[in-house]
Amino acid sequence: MRVVVAIAALSCLPLAGCQTTGDLGRPRPNIIADKIAPAIGDWSARFRGEASSWFHLTDDEEQLRARAWRIVLPAHERSDFDREVSKLAYVRILPVEAQSNDVLAYHRALTSGSFASQASRYNRLSEDANGDRLLLGQFRANALRVINADRARLRVLDASQQVPPEQRDPATQRVAENEGLILWVCERARFRLKSYRFSLDNLVVEMPSREAVKAERAIMGLESELGTACNLPLIGVFGGKGGEAPPRPPVVYKG
Repeated sequence: MRVVVAIAALSCLPLAGCQTTGDLGRPRPNIIADKIAPAIGDWSARFRGEASSWFHLTDDEEQLRARAWRIVLPAHERSDFDREVSKLAYVRILPVEAQSNDVLAYHRALTSGSFASQASRYNRLSEDANGDRLLLGQFRANALRVINADRARLRVLDASQQVPPEQRDPATQRVAENEGLILWVCERARFRLKSYRFSLDNLVVEMPSREAVKAERAIMGLESELGTACNLPLIGVFGGKGGEAPPRPPVVYKG
């Protein structure tokens, strides 16, 4: 599997716009990132049997995907290969299962570079955990707006005779995409939390520091926010509610 992912990643890097970045580290607007990569991703998703809607994204849906970007990517920028795989998963060229679940990766990246002192490593850990906590709070508010809009969408779809048949499948597929994105973000946020805890424990063993207290508090804050952000009143398209694990892989669509 790793070999297949590597080949796909290397062959698709230009398509994902990996060499140029804009806000939140996402690819800058260009025809490759905005048109070609999503089109290939849409075809790949359909080939895998995932929901894929041709509907335009609402403002809240666009914003939800923008906020998801940072969380679904590896936390440390030195995890180069894993970041490129995640970028390809984000545009759906690769399935989300292709992402790494190695909790050691963040610690390896954190300790691989040169730092002025051990405090720098602890500070970076604290900053990453605090940044995730703040972003999850914003993501939760955004996700609630999307969920409420999807409930309204489905109510009208069930009650109205004015909606033509060709509009019905894309509507339900968009609800599936939105819910899959929320579940994916929660899954990757939990993975980040595990990675941070692993790194903190090993930093304390290798180089004890008073800065560990600050890092521990940041991680505890992230854990608390994650419990709130990932306990949402989901519609249940994937058969799971809130923090429950979905029975099938989540999907995401970048418009």
